[in-house]
Amino acid sequence: MSDSSTATIDAPRRAAPDPRALISLRGVTKTYGTGPTAFQALKGVDLDIAGGDFVAVMGPSGSGKSTTMNILGCLDVPSRGAFLFKGHHVESLDRDARALLRRKYLGFVFQGFNLLARTTALENVELPLLYRGDARKARHAAAMAALDQVGLAPWWDHTPAELSGGQQQRVAIARALVTNPDVLLADEPTGNLDSERSLEIMELLTELNRALGITVLMVTHEADMAAYANTIIHFKDGLVERIDSGMRKVGPH
Repeated sequence: MSDSSTATIDAPRRAAPDPRALISLRGVTKTYGTGPTAFQALKGVDLDIAGGDFVAVMGPSGSGKSTTMNILGCLDVPSRGAFLFKGHHVESLDRDARALLRRKYLGFVFQGFNLLARTTALENVELPLLYRGDARKARHAAAMAALDQVGLAPWWDHTPAELSGGQQQRVAIARALVTNPDVLLADEPTGNLDSERSLEIMELLTELNRALGITVLMVTHEADMAAYANTIIHFKDGLVERIDSGMRKVGPH
């Protein structure tokens, strides 16, 4: 048998990306560095995420979950493999094209809130629209609507120092929502909050997922926070260890 035939037989057989999926990864690897110090963070990840799902991504430090989220958020690119968003290949896009995709389709919520300290809640929420070049009146109306969605319209003129941690995270969520994204990526969104505020934020994310149909992808170390998700993806050693579906046990009904 020829070498080429052997290579074809021995190559991993991967299912084609699900055409119904909003996001698909096939054979995605990510290597940092070169030579003997190179580190392979992802070792061939296959994944399909349905539009409108609430997904929790879990795994120990170094398991590949954060690297995967960076790729899904168009903040990084695979070393090899395919990344499809709405059926279109993303892995070969240049930096500017990825930035346009982020701006149009993705919203981000971080553990540390990342709010500007000397500006009001309204001005913080307006920022993505300011960068996009929207007119002042349109920015103001959209930002007020987003603050209302997260229950903070009465606090529109408060600075972060005048808000609790939970309220600051609500402002950050409103900022992520103001561009009407298809996907909300949340990186440990309750990591800086106490238990009561954490539950409030998870209830809010669940309600937004259900009411708006927005896809939520959330990294968390906490099983009680992951219990709000419908799908839980477990990472281990640079691969998807298992996927649990139909898991949502808590949240608004």
